[in-house]
Amino acid sequence: MNFISKCSLLATISLACLTSQVSQASDAKVTPKVTGKLTAKAAELAPYQQRAFQDEVFYFVLPDRFYNGDTSNDLGAAANDKKRSVSRGGLDKTHKGMYHGGDLAGLTEKLPYLDNMGVSAIWLTPILRNRAMQAGTSGYHGYWILDFTEIDPHLGSNAELKNFIDQAHKRNIKVFFDIITNHTADVIKYKECHGEDGLGWIVDGGKGNKGNDCPFISMAQLAEGKHYSPLIPKGDETLKYPKWLNDMDVYHNQGDSFWRGESSVRGDFAGLDDLYTQKASVVNGMVDIYKDIIDEFKPDGFRIDTVKHVNIEFWQQFSPALMQHAKTQGIDNFFMFGEVYSFEPELLSRFTTEAKIPSVLDFAFQGAMTKTLVEQQGTDVLAQLFAKDHFYQTEHKYISNTNANQLVNFTGNHDMGRFAYTLKQSPHNYSEQTQIQRNLLAHAMMFFSRGVPVIYYGDEQGFVGDGGDQASRQDMMPSLVASYNDDDLLATNNTTADDNFDINHLFYQTFAKYAQLYQQYPALRFGEQTVVYSQDKAGIFAITRKVKATSEAKAQNLLIVFNTADNAERLDVITEQADANKKKAKLVYRSVKAKNDGEIAPLSFAIYQLK
Repeated sequence: MNFISKCSLLATISLACLTSQVSQASDAKVTPKVTGKLTAKAAELAPYQQRAFQDEVFYFVLPDRFYNGDTSNDLGAAANDKKRSVSRGGLDKTHKGMYHGGDLAGLTEKLPYLDNMGVSAIWLTPILRNRAMQAGTSGYHGYWILDFTEIDPHLGSNAELKNFIDQAHKRNIKVFFDIITNHTADVIKYKECHGEDGLGWIVDGGKGNKGNDCPFISMAQLAEGKHYSPLIPKGDETLKYPKWLNDMDVYHNQGDSFWRGESSVRGDFAGLDDLYTQKASVVNGMVDIYKDIIDEFKPDGFRIDTVKHVNIEFWQQFSPALMQHAKTQGIDNFFMFGEVYSFEPELLSRFTTEAKIPSVLDFAFQGAMTKTLVEQQGTDVLAQLFAKDHFYQTEHKYISNTNANQLVNFTGNHDMGRFAYTLKQSPHNYSEQTQIQRNLLAHAMMFFSRGVPVIYYGDEQGFVGDGGDQASRQDMMPSLVASYNDDDLLATNNTTADDNFDINHLFYQTFAKYAQLYQQYPALRFGEQTVVYSQDKAGIFAITRKVKATSEAKAQNLLIVFNTADNAERLDVITEQADANKKKAKLVYRSVKAKNDGEIAPLSFAIYQLK
């Protein structure tokens, strides 16, 4: 067992206090009463222009897979639009790798659904104009950008994006864009891999003339004279916007990444043209692109794709420039967080300190959730993770000093797959009820541990999926994809063939309650976190979250106790030596009432306010 700062807890709380106060407090239910009416909950929060980043509850969504509000744009660019002809097509609602018709109009129409769940910020996958088709699949996800100046026609127009943001802001909801600086769509080919005309890869579905990729050529090999001969197939010479992106010299042109070492920063991702971000012209060009995006659309922040695959020196210039520019446009609380696909805080934190990006997605947190709630490792795993939070403490010129409270928590995503899928695949063979309990507990840890919570779209409807990538990108609107529709969704009789905007779903209602608690108690958003109990097996994990008194608010001290075990656990494991006459505690919320006083139910949690 691992007692961390145990004495600080024992000085303020006792088991006697807990049990006496629990009997006086009303239990919050896992499924709050359903009114059947959508309410505008974000309107109750501070104005979006003033809210700090850690005030937000995020919803991460692929617009193409959410809701089709305008069927006229399903094919993308118009048939007679020569400039955008490569951004037309790719629609096949039966194929998981094609466009399905969701758009910005659909997101706008469903804002009440998100607002009612307690969502205060929406993070969209990239929405700039893509190449519609590459190697037998489509750019529905948005990560194959050709044109950095306009919205992909499959999703709508620049005007429709502005309307979506306006409508979200009227509801006091923020909008974050997913942006890319690492690469563009695949236009540049290599004679050695794709033939003299560059069409080999396109024509034969990715097999090319030399295999299914172009092996990476290192800097050392370049120095020895080995290199590729880049070319642009006839007719594709001016596909990209701004025009400087059509210059082959602004790309590395060293072949495909194998995801490690030098290739991780200088290689093409499955053929996507890797920008030469070490060049000043590229840095300045990308800064200008996203300054223009800020000027035109006034988003509230950016999520930055593939951060660790770009040299750190790029971020040291890019991030401060964008943060400063947003302030000149009156967006004082503009914020950015990066995708650094690593489970090591030591590496993750380099990008918030050395690279000057305000925050990152906390993959290490996601990994700890998997170890404790899927693999049933001890709660020491969580204590060990949070013991490294000090790595993130830093100062930024254009925002307040940052710390681990601004890390971005998530349980699963569009690349690795859903947490529910990980549970389903576990060798522990969890029953559906246990999968439900563990899923809800993982989301509770996401909400109430330090960090900003992100709900992955569809999780609130019990989506599971068959894996990562395309297998985890189901439709919220009625789906025609067979491999989606055979899923057994959690806590519902629906399948993805149904319309999945059920405000009565257990997960939807529970996440709404979590969001309410998160917004109600400042300590859950800003509180300094201290681990007060963990152990080397599944069971109790306890933390405190404390904020000091200010001129505007009282001090707040919360104790959150999680039980990751399949059996009830006694609370006296953290209070056994306490003096019963010490300060009292008030039950704020518990997900499940235990059968016996002084216990916390299996796979549940409770929040207490310490007085």
